[in-house]
Amino acid sequence: MTTTILIVNVKKHPDKNINDAVNYAVKNGWEVVEAGSSSHAWARLKCPYNDPECRGGKFCLNSVWSTPKNPQNHAKQIRRIVDRCINKDRDTEQ
Repeated sequence: MTTTILIVNVKKHPDKNINDAVNYAVKNGWEVVEAGSSSHAWARLKCPYNDPECRGGKFCLNSVWSTPKNPQNHAKQIRRIVDRCINKDRDTEQ
């Protein structure tokens, strides 16, 4: 059985660009979930809506890698996933 733990005080990612992208996701309502101890991921980002129509049925779950080959591109990818969420502006449209 695996458990997911929401990181309340988000630890800093060693790369500034990725850390900024994670903070951007958190400001947009995404949750930072601690990665497992045997994982290559630093953490996982979860969209609060978890809509099956978003991202082609992949739901909104994205890994944040500990040591990506290109940290700048990984940070851009994180921001792009947050920006392309179909529910991003759902709360402001009402």
